[in-house]
Amino acid sequence: MKIEQIYTGCLAQGAYYIESNGEVAIIDPLREVAPYIKKAAEDRAKIKYIFETHFHADFVSGHVTLSKETGAPIIYGPNANPSFEAVIAKDGQEFKLGKITITALHTPGHTMESTTYLLKDENGKEHAIFSGDTLFLGDVGRPDLAQKAADMTKEDLAGILYESLRTKIMPLADDVIVYPAHGAGSACGKNMMKETVDTLGNQKQVNYALRSDMTKGEFVKEVTDGLLPPPQYFPLNVKMNKEGYEDIADVLDRGTTALSPDAFETAANETGALILDVRHQDEFVNGHIPRSIFIGLNGDFAPWVGALIGDVAQPLLLITPEGKEKEAVTRLSRVGFDGTIGYLEGGFDAWKNAGKDVDTIKSVPAAEVTEEIDADKELVFDVRKESEFASEHLVDANSTPLSALNDHLSEFPKEETFYVHCAGGYRSAIAASILKSRGYHNLVDIGGGFAALKSAGANVTDYICPTTL
Repeated sequence: MKIEQIYTGCLAQGAYYIESNGEVAIIDPLREVAPYIKKAAEDRAKIKYIFETHFHADFVSGHVTLSKETGAPIIYGPNANPSFEAVIAKDGQEFKLGKITITALHTPGHTMESTTYLLKDENGKEHAIFSGDTLFLGDVGRPDLAQKAADMTKEDLAGILYESLRTKIMPLADDVIVYPAHGAGSACGKNMMKETVDTLGNQKQVNYALRSDMTKGEFVKEVTDGLLPPPQYFPLNVKMNKEGYEDIADVLDRGTTALSPDAFETAANETGALILDVRHQDEFVNGHIPRSIFIGLNGDFAPWVGALIGDVAQPLLLITPEGKEKEAVTRLSRVGFDGTIGYLEGGFDAWKNAGKDVDTIKSVPAAEVTEEIDADKELVFDVRKESEFASEHLVDANSTPLSALNDHLSEFPKEETFYVHCAGGYRSAIAASILKSRGYHNLVDIGGGFAALKSAGANVTDYICPTTL
């Protein structure tokens, strides 16, 4: 028996490859399926099952394409209603895989079809659970993504999740290994641990949601408290996962079309495509196409695209580092953004050398503005998360988290100079690009972000440990 966790850091997502006696199961595959097929070929094994723990909201699964390529059936738990052919497992239904067994345990609460898959080894011993978004390490899945308007609230779903955990998962042996669908950084939970594998026994000790003496009321309150609104693209990804999607090969063929500067400009004007620049933030700050948006590949690229662009149908044109075109299109497709229609051949240098208009963002090192900010009470906008701001921030700074920037544009002055910063420079460059595209040209990006400001002696609030907030 072989179990391999295939973890994608940008999405904080874990897919699973399980092989026994020449037969393979894939759990929650990513959109690009070639690596799974290659791995099975190397093991001289056949992909027999594709298990889905639920209809994912934060990424587009590769289940449809993988089934088409291999002939393996897609398996969901009870209550699933996909538009394509799939096996809808009954609670407790077993699936033989070589010498081992995988059992579907219906664990609704995160969503109503959410299912945990229990693996028993060749001796029938309970070995591991693949818990999807039902149970994370340190947390559980948020219960507000599958609300059915007036007839099902997040509190209702949280109560159902409480019962699922206590009747299906907590009775399992302490040495059972927990393999969740996500880790720290995912928007599918609040307090996930950085680790991606643990034992159930340890989770019973450290995970607040598995406290043995917790009442249902206490659980509902803790799980629903402090939930931030889900990103706009979540329901659009659920729709794609339920109804199917375009083959990724076609998405890649279209998205990696090389366009000359003239053709690129024509495409932007004729299609209304958003120009997305995925280079390093320093390159973008020093020169970019006017009204383009920066979201760099070197950060949490796909989640920020989903949170800030929102509409997966939006046509996109890309400015990429040389040789990164396919990577950019692939990572966009993972969160359902299949509308890339090409990239600028030769990159930004080709655009500049063609004599076309360019823009820059004024960026000033933190050491050069610290005294000015402290003395003159200049307008400063901190685009870090609310929790980061609450922990420590510049005195008199405004908290405008990047994730909600589009909802707070009216708070920025049109005429007066203002400053923006994040922790280190990535998120503030994103914010600056959005603001400039909306006509705010009097902004200044603080180079190095909050870390540099603090090192330069800026006037900051007393530090509060985030765990005490």
